Amino acid sequence: MNGGSRPLEGLRVVELAGIGPGPFACGLLADLGADVVRVERPTGADGGPGGLPGGLGGIGVRDRVIVEVDVKEASGLDTVRTMVQHADVLVEGYRPGVAERLGLGPLDALAINPGLVYARITGWGQSGPLAGMAGHDINYIGLSGVLASIGREDPTPPLNLVGDYGGGAMFAVVGILAGLIDRNRTGHGTVIDAAMVDGSGALLAPIRDLLNLGLWGERRSTNLLDGGAPFYRTYRTADDRFVAVGALEVPFYEALLVGLGIDSGSIPDRMDPASWHELEVIFSEAFSARTRDEWALVFEGTDACVTPVLTMSEVMNHAHNSERNALIGTPTGPRPNVAPRFGTDGDRPPARRDSTGALTSLGLSEEAISALGAAGRIRVV
Repeated sequence: MNGGSRPLEGLRVVELAGIGPGPFACGLLADLGADVVRVERPTGADGGPGGLPGGLGGIGVRDRVIVEVDVKEASGLDTVRTMVQHADVLVEGYRPGVAERLGLGPLDALAINPGLVYARITGWGQSGPLAGMAGHDINYIGLSGVLASIGREDPTPPLNLVGDYGGGAMFAVVGILAGLIDRNRTGHGTVIDAAMVDGSGALLAPIRDLLNLGLWGERRSTNLLDGGAPFYRTYRTADDRFVAVGALEVPFYEALLVGLGIDSGSIPDRMDPASWHELEVIFSEAFSARTRDEWALVFEGTDACVTPVLTMSEVMNHAHNSERNALIGTPTGPRPNVAPRFGTDGDRPPARRDSTGALTSLGLSEEAISALGAAGRIRVV
């Protein structure tokens, strides 16, 4: 497959507006070539696009056609049902029962489109005693065991990467792609219950296996991969920045010591956890002698597994990211279509979205599209 291919080209996705994992999941599908049409409430209805004050529903939304309709009105609901009838995938992130009350639940959608892949992304899932409760990423990963495992003294929220985007969006995309393959095989659609508490717990499974084998402790920062080991953590440098050290294997550790100018015979055994604090002090003193970028030059081209810890605004300036064209737009904006990459060039530009074509493929008439356009209810982002 060459780099110019778009493996999901022709796939029609209807996204019922939400924030966090829903837009991220649909963005991944759009990056891979799918035509995503996002349905938002008209500006001013219940506070703004997506029903959120200040237009927060637009965070993370790009590379799709946006249509503003009010599904609480009969005409708006009919419009969305027409789109669902012709769609391959529907994605929604409401609390359980909301889509059903709107007339857009799985039974409603599959009745008019038996081949539809219907993805529901929530924090707690569609069932269970917490299903109807509010929550955020920090709550979901708190219940899955992830949050208790991250941090030094107190559990530290890993942004909202693990629950929203890892446990929610990524598992939803996997479910959607699996559902599409199953539909091609059986001709039937399916309903996907992608819960962030489930997904984040699944991400923790390899560490839980280590715990069950007696190779991991539940106290934070006492283990091999959680900052406890002095050869797998970050260190502050002379300019008050940081380097990341991941010298797990013996050859990598030996390269670390060479770069730091430390004689292995003069320091304690690294595999004895009782000596970890002493090693941490030794390494901290060594790294504090030079700046982050000076250490980056020392270890560049070696297998010591030492790299600079970059801020989001610095990422674009790093030679590796720059050469791979990994980022475009804003300093923190990911380049579409490169994760994962297909073929050899990995450098295809995002497709231009055709609002008329996308809406026509979802069954809307030219008259309906013209009316929405005249009312300022269609835009492309």
